[in-house]
Amino acid sequence: MIQIVGAIAAGAAALGGAGLTAVGNALFDFALNPSSKRSIMARINSGEGSGLDVGAYAQDPFRQEARAWFLEARRDATVEAARGGGVLHGWRIWGPGVVPSDDGRRSPESPDTAHRYLILCHGYSGQPSDLAGEAMLAHRAGFSVILPAARGHERNRDRYVGMGWLDAFDLMRWIQMIVTFDPEAKIALYGVSMGAAEVMMASGLDLPPQVRCIVEDCGYTSVWDELAQQMGDLMHLPVHPLLDAADAVCRARAGYGFREASAIERLRRARVPMLFIHGTADTFVPYRMLDEVFAACASDVKEKASFEGAGHGASSHSDPGRYWETVSGFLFRYL
Repeated sequence: MIQIVGAIAAGAAALGGAGLTAVGNALFDFALNPSSKRSIMARINSGEGSGLDVGAYAQDPFRQEARAWFLEARRDATVEAARGGGVLHGWRIWGPGVVPSDDGRRSPESPDTAHRYLILCHGYSGQPSDLAGEAMLAHRAGFSVILPAARGHERNRDRYVGMGWLDAFDLMRWIQMIVTFDPEAKIALYGVSMGAAEVMMASGLDLPPQVRCIVEDCGYTSVWDELAQQMGDLMHLPVHPLLDAADAVCRARAGYGFREASAIERLRRARVPMLFIHGTADTFVPYRMLDEVFAACASDVKEKASFEGAGHGASSHSDPGRYWETVSGFLFRYL
């Protein structure tokens, strides 16, 4: 961390065009390019660091049980990437009674519970297994669960990180996979941190009627807002002109801009019921963003829940009884 920040600061001293481009590329590689040896992802994959969203509760017995269950129950699932082509990988675990026939469709003898699906979207620097606990509880309640790996993560680390924006378009492909498999599906979307931004960014897309509701936990207002927050807190660097330079690089290399990647703007077109969750002690994605995304949501049905003293992505751990009662109650009301 210190080395990359030092390199960026040194580059910032030459704030000519070439200097800013170098700084923009350094910031982009650090945060969004898993192939760079200096990136956050490379450090995590090599065991030199830990993720920003994962690992805090790895020793929790429930999480250990859930991870073991997930590793045993998961099966490979793939879709075509919405932008850039190629295949994206994820995991599926069919619920009780879901038995694919020879053509891959749902068995007509499946009970009604077989129509319930939950797509779980993980956070930045994480992986699908981080949501094994959520997957196990949903599966026990009769859901089939789909856990995509975000761009730049797990088996999709050959791509630049999409920060939820590119992943929202990919999420539409995962939704279509379910609808093709089961046209009577009732689908819920759930995301934490970057995954929460992803489901909010998907909320304003042309969702099929099978998508019944969305749950977001500690998602950010926009990629620009979140990276600007980290520029100050994590790197102690000025937002302007450095983040502007990284934004230009991201547009050229990854095909999206940080301001464009806005959960706020997509929520203005949201139509399905939505539940917003945030911990009051979250400083990584500031708690104030809860009110901002909630106010932006145009859905006729929206609810929010705060968890006192909970840090980033820790609401489910701080008060698991209330958390799961809140989430499950919301899901069953609309599925």
